[in-house]
Amino acid sequence: MIAQESARNLLAEKLKAPGPTSPPTQAALPAQQQAQQGTPQPPLPHYDPPVPLASSSSSAPSAHTFIAPRKRIISPRSLSRFQSSQSFSDIMGLVMALNEAVKGKTLTEQVDISDATTQILSILDSVEELVHETPPVSNAASRFGNPAFRDFADKLRDHSSEWHQRITALPTEAVTEVSVYFNESWGNRERIDYGSGMELNFLLWLLCLIRLSVLTLPVDGPAMVLRLFWRYIGVMRLIQSTYWLEPAGSHGVWGLDDYHFLPFVWGSSQLSTHRHLRPKSIHDAEILDEFSGEYMYLACIQFINGIKTASLRWHSPMLDDISGVKGGWAKVNEGMGKMYRAEVLSKLPIAQHIYFGSLLPFPEAGPGEEEEEEEDHEAAVDAHGHIHAVPDGEGGGGQGQAAGWGDCCGIPIPSAFGAAQAEREKREKEGGGGSGLSGLALPGSKGIRRVPFD
Repeated sequence: MIAQESARNLLAEKLKAPGPTSPPTQAALPAQQQAQQGTPQPPLPHYDPPVPLASSSSSAPSAHTFIAPRKRIISPRSLSRFQSSQSFSDIMGLVMALNEAVKGKTLTEQVDISDATTQILSILDSVEELVHETPPVSNAASRFGNPAFRDFADKLRDHSSEWHQRITALPTEAVTEVSVYFNESWGNRERIDYGSGMELNFLLWLLCLIRLSVLTLPVDGPAMVLRLFWRYIGVMRLIQSTYWLEPAGSHGVWGLDDYHFLPFVWGSSQLSTHRHLRPKSIHDAEILDEFSGEYMYLACIQFINGIKTASLRWHSPMLDDISGVKGGWAKVNEGMGKMYRAEVLSKLPIAQHIYFGSLLPFPEAGPGEEEEEEEDHEAAVDAHGHIHAVPDGEGGGGQGQAAGWGDCCGIPIPSAFGAAQAEREKREKEGGGGSGLSGLALPGSKGIRRVPFD
């Protein structure tokens, strides 16, 4: 086997070759779309990172009044209020602060690990142990979510308060509020699905811990991404593969990944200063094998390739288009930040699931507005807590799917893991053998036979 450094030198020479000549299609980043139409997209505004309670008020966290978070975004009007709020700015500020914290850093790089980080990692370890203690039930007749996930979700909520007590700097009175974000980070119990809205809840959990001075950005920023978030992704891959979670919505995350978005934001920041790796490198299996252990963007690409056949152009067209972006990883990273703001935080089907409490407050409403929105909420929310339509009178005509907001549920589509298992069983019946699903817990795993995307 070639020594690691020699292999990298060879790969570096390969990376100096010209990139693809074909231009990216209009399905690429929003910035590309507007540039192709002759309207340059303005740069992403500056967002200040969230500040601890002690810095934003005269009262210490111990004197703070905590409240049970609840959903508040139930219409285009309330979404607009959120977009103009300090909470929106705090979320984007955290995304961009962490983006800067990991610029040029690898997953294996030594970073400061605080006591709080160690305690949170132990909680994530416990979530993984809970998965192993709650095996999937026999579900051979379906490629969709496994009902055992509901048992897992119930157990997780039962243990949540106990786990939060491990975080010694977390005030006991804050646990009820903070744990809501943690509990919502692992998938929807009723629908047995997962998407970027659940991933957002994990980010909001970290934001709450920053507000309470459990974590501090200057010290814990790199570890929050390279250790905590990446460990969360590993546990989520295990959950997705164990219970065959369906992608939330009918299109996954717009052609990036069936489930995740943030690894592509922060992963492109990791790569933004690399001297040789280029966006086109995602198409080179040798490069993915060599570098996926160091860069989360490449690890996610390798994971996708591990469960789907054909090229990215067919099953992940957005990623394929992005690989042709001129300007390298820095441009990709800029576009990813803009897309996260536009496609996650600013879209009703996702933003409607954000919980607001004392640590992430919802902006005050004008006279009479609050009562009207509460009435709309009762009429619009379905049994799963999803908003599919808002009554007439909000800006002219019905809202929700009919007004172009999209359907947060979409058409149920089978988990790629379920499709892979069905393909394996088909091959076994035909005498062709096949590999099992075991081992497909972490990004880049090769413990599963790839299946065609359909």
